[in-house]
Amino acid sequence: MIQDTHAFTYVDRQLLCEQVPVADIAAAVGTPVWIYSRRALLERLEEIRHHFAAVSPLICYSVKTNGNLALCRLLHAAGAGFDVTSGGELYRAVRAGASGHEIVFAGVGKTDQELRQGLDADVLLFNVESEAELEALADLARSKGQPARIALRVNPDVDPQTHAKTTTGKRGSKFGLDWAKTTDLATRLRDHPWLHVRGLHMHLGSPIYSVDPYARAIERIVPLIETMRRMGHALDYLDAGGGFGIPYRRNETLSLAALAQAIVPAVQTLQCKLILEPGRYIAGNAGILVSRVIYVKESGGRRFVIQDAAMNDLIRPTLYEAFHRIWPVQVPADAPVWPEDPEAAHAGTVLCDVVGPVCESGDYLARDRYLPPVRRGDLLATFSAGAYGMAMSSNYNGRCRAAEVLVAGNSFRTIRRRETYADLVRLEE
Repeated sequence: MIQDTHAFTYVDRQLLCEQVPVADIAAAVGTPVWIYSRRALLERLEEIRHHFAAVSPLICYSVKTNGNLALCRLLHAAGAGFDVTSGGELYRAVRAGASGHEIVFAGVGKTDQELRQGLDADVLLFNVESEAELEALADLARSKGQPARIALRVNPDVDPQTHAKTTTGKRGSKFGLDWAKTTDLATRLRDHPWLHVRGLHMHLGSPIYSVDPYARAIERIVPLIETMRRMGHALDYLDAGGGFGIPYRRNETLSLAALAQAIVPAVQTLQCKLILEPGRYIAGNAGILVSRVIYVKESGGRRFVIQDAAMNDLIRPTLYEAFHRIWPVQVPADAPVWPEDPEAAHAGTVLCDVVGPVCESGDYLARDRYLPPVRRGDLLATFSAGAYGMAMSSNYNGRCRAAEVLVAGNSFRTIRRRETYADLVRLEE
């Protein structure tokens, strides 16, 4: 039986990543461990390219999603550029082999050092988010004698109907330029000697499951591009951002076909280059987090499965109340191999909380979840964890970050070794 990522499969009740038993990886590398499917990463990138083929977009993988250098190199070799939001992410993109013209530099608080770094790399576009940033970038470009190509990140005031902490395109957000001020700002930037306005950028939030917010934002941005072109700005790029939703529970996802129908005609009418910034859509369902059960205990009428992955490994459930499927790597004979509804009670399951060892009540990966009974030493897989998992991990409670593994067919390799206690203090000694 194949589950919804098409890369993680149960065969004879044992979980495989592509053709490799997950238990074999855990035995070789230890737990917790992040496991990624090479095939899934490349298939998702190609899926986006296919649906938007009519306009040959520049697909800039969002490095903040999962910046492992091996994954970035893999995606770049397959034709992806990069969306970066810091100097560190820009450094990773360049180390992955990208040239400046394959990189867009976003972020609401770029420092002078980061702006210089972007100028030195000759990034394709700085996605500028405030008037103060425009002034700082202009001063640095003047001192360097190098004009900067910019896209104005506009705030279209569209509600994407996602979590409040991941909504970025509504009025009052810290992100983007106030819509009402954009035309006046464009007038002041006309014929600027050091800032060349080459595009408009938007990003509504994440994860988004409806095409409607994108369609409404595009409807607002198209006439703004036309107005700015009449002012004399050579707007060659429309950066439509990312945020494409993926299945976490069942089959909920954003239809790329429908999204392309909403965006492609506008791009063709404007005769501009489309930039997309997917991250979660490429990496999310291409990765899992595998942990080992330490203890099972009953307390206060609740059953706790205590395993060796914690909120420092995957903080999304604590931070966003995010849902991730969790299921045993080896499924018992009396339990369903892959339940269609991951939140319902099924024969052979018991109600429990899946928690970690960190000293916080908020340290959990799942609450009130029906799972087959597990014992000390059993392996659990947390699915759809390739995005914003390792990238948001920490050393809280003196815990070492987990290893990362990339699977290709019937083989796997470690692409980040497990941290050691020596690593925890290395920069302090």
